[in-house]
Amino acid sequence: MTENLQSCCLANWNMEMKLDPAKDDLPLMANTRHMLVKHYVLDLDVDFKSQVIEGTVVLFFEPGSRCKKGGSAGEGACLSQSYETCKIRASEPCHSPVRNVSARSSKTGYNDFAVCAKGEKDTSDKNGNHSNGEQASGISSSKNCCDIENHGSEDFLLVLDCCDLSVLKVEEVDVAAVSGIEKFTRSAKLTDAEELRNRRNQIVHELVTLPADHWREQLYYYTRCSQAPGCGELLFSTGPWSLMIRKAEVQAPRDFPHAIRIWYKTKPEGRSVTWTTDQSSRPCVYTMGSPINNRALFPCQEPPVAMSTWQTTVRTASCFVVLMSGENSAEPVQLQEGLLSWYYYVTMPMPASTFTIAIGCWTEVKQESHTADVRTNNEFSSLFSRADLRLIEESCGHVAYPCRFQNPAASSQLVIPHRVFAPWCLKDRCAEILLELIPQCLSAAHATLGTHPFSRLDVLIVPSNFSSLGMASPHIIFLSQSVLTGGSHLCGTRLCHEIAHAWFGLAIGARDWTEEWISEGFATYLEDVFWAVAQQLPHDEAREQQELKALLRWRRLRDEVQNSEEELQVLRPNKENTGEVSESGTCIIKHGLNAEKVFMQVHYLKGYFLLQSLAKRIGEATYFEFLRKFVQKFHGQLILSQDFLYMLLEDIPEQKGYGLSVENIIQAWLDTSGIPKPLLEECQTWDQCRLVQQVNDEVIKWIQVNQRARKRSKRKRRQDEVAFQKLLPDQLVLLLESLLEEKTLCLRTLQCLEKTYHLDEQDAEVRHRWCELVVKHKYTTRYAHIEKFLQEDQAMGVYLYGELMVNEDAKQQELAYKCFAATQKQMDVSSAKVVAEMLF
Repeated sequence: MTENLQSCCLANWNMEMKLDPAKDDLPLMANTRHMLVKHYVLDLDVDFKSQVIEGTVVLFFEPGSRCKKGGSAGEGACLSQSYETCKIRASEPCHSPVRNVSARSSKTGYNDFAVCAKGEKDTSDKNGNHSNGEQASGISSSKNCCDIENHGSEDFLLVLDCCDLSVLKVEEVDVAAVSGIEKFTRSAKLTDAEELRNRRNQIVHELVTLPADHWREQLYYYTRCSQAPGCGELLFSTGPWSLMIRKAEVQAPRDFPHAIRIWYKTKPEGRSVTWTTDQSSRPCVYTMGSPINNRALFPCQEPPVAMSTWQTTVRTASCFVVLMSGENSAEPVQLQEGLLSWYYYVTMPMPASTFTIAIGCWTEVKQESHTADVRTNNEFSSLFSRADLRLIEESCGHVAYPCRFQNPAASSQLVIPHRVFAPWCLKDRCAEILLELIPQCLSAAHATLGTHPFSRLDVLIVPSNFSSLGMASPHIIFLSQSVLTGGSHLCGTRLCHEIAHAWFGLAIGARDWTEEWISEGFATYLEDVFWAVAQQLPHDEAREQQELKALLRWRRLRDEVQNSEEELQVLRPNKENTGEVSESGTCIIKHGLNAEKVFMQVHYLKGYFLLQSLAKRIGEATYFEFLRKFVQKFHGQLILSQDFLYMLLEDIPEQKGYGLSVENIIQAWLDTSGIPKPLLEECQTWDQCRLVQQVNDEVIKWIQVNQRARKRSKRKRRQDEVAFQKLLPDQLVLLLESLLEEKTLCLRTLQCLEKTYHLDEQDAEVRHRWCELVVKHKYTTRYAHIEKFLQEDQAMGVYLYGELMVNEDAKQQELAYKCFAATQKQMDVSSAKVVAEMLF
């Protein structure tokens, strides 16, 4: 067994040392199969002047899957990862920053905060919405500091995912010192140190395994334990991607401290958070999500299998609002003049990568006296309300937590409580567009899939340097300011996409990060369904709009497949090894750090077309009834592609008789690059759609207008006027894409095109195509439109830089350099890297 674990540790070391952070594979270093984090307690101070987040994180562990069976070491229990075998070359040695810690504690004065009293009043409402209860973590430190080189060769090594952090100190937490904690132990008297150690671990075990209906008591004792004094420093070392911790003479994970406190600071250049200014020029900071997720925000276990809960206290200046992934709508508590404390928690276990925070001078956008009209499609609503009643009677398959799917009141809640936040300058625009859309889209999602997995929602308009149109996290959605222009269409569809992630991506997650399609394919498919229901479109009209959208997505997928590496086009890059990890739980995410992959749509599009193909084959009503069953069975769990496909074919067995099999679907859609063969057969049907035919007719008119303009006809202008039809936003996108395929458009045609459709007032998708036309035809008087787009719509403008450079036109290249110079410092790392490669 010892040899096996030494090999395991050596493999971890090899992974750590050989991986170049500049390359595109992302290592997940945490040894989750040895120890598994069950809960995080973060206690943080945010300093905008130094752009540093500083504080502690207390981690509560349980032994991992490899260590739960067996007894002593001699009986085959999970032993150590030999530190001597690894000889990790640490970039930051072990040290004890007692002086710094004390200074911080006295400066902020947070040691003596009261916490929620035991047996506090139940403040959750009938829908399962938990109200705020302020809790704060106290701070203590021990005096011991050990030389990390002086140790035995068999000590167990705990590995956490970590980068871009300054780790100051790691210590064991004396949870046994908490008053009233005796209820979690079986023995009252302790005779030696080993019994005391066992008692501490027993306390943590009992705490993390409390029944779901004891969640308030559990949070209370998590807070109390996180404030307990330290009982000995632990040795630690940091590598490029990990934090490694050990305790002298502890050889097995079962004997390793199950509650540890880590003191640390973030770095201003850390890649998990972005320090920037909002659209009102006020400072803010927010988490970016992928590619490295939260390991530069706090030491954690990144692999999805490490499903945990968390609670967080954040202190910052009183001018800032703290938004976070949390079940409660936090209300700040004033600690002293100019300083506020915010507290959030979650009771549903989720991967640490879904933790999200955004701190800024946000303004809450509130509804006027009238309430938004919540509309639902009666056909969907009646069908699924009956299905919900049947599904509630079934038990959940996840670990125990306060689940909304088992709460009849929550299951019947069409619209969950929600708030909207934005920079002050965008407040009116949000009130005009966003406030009315949210209840409509939430209601449409409920009509389609049933119970909302989360009890509340915050929507935040993030700064212009945000690299996507949206991002969903538990209880909070980030939206780009780009969705606020040109009417409600883009805003509504993107909002529906992010709301869909509550079910697919959050409540149901991918067990292997490389299977992004499970999240993005479902969200792309469902955004069309939600949006049609939200608009209360008749069935035929909804079908036509979805066919138009399918054609646009087909064109995008076709172009992407032609212009990207084949390896990046495979939805299951690990194929039959998908979901597999090493003996310790470590793994590598292929191309996880590839900057270009961030902007690729292949996982969205191929996943969408697969789901659309299945729905068409099975029938819409049957398909959505199945999706409800699938959500009911797998919410709160992680899945692989096979889980979805096997359940689908078992639930609808007649499809097997028509040649559908899990193996065939995986081979055709998931394990192969390029365009799936079934899609090639289907794509021609979308050209016959009425909305597409309308666009084709308009394209012919514009080609004729352009031909006449080029001939410089002397006929009166009145005779040249053409009656153009009013087009939907997606039709405008298709029109402009079609005109981009024309070799030349003369200046007069471009001017007429701009005037006819008021292109500078359209949504960002339309304006992006307009900017492409401006670049292609060197419409110099409209270069200001490009400059504005590249500065205000950074989430969509990356590839416009390439268009500006490819023509080798001096003015266009100068424009590209100018815009990049103005935005480079604010850009996220992936965007800046891709643009720099285009320009230099």
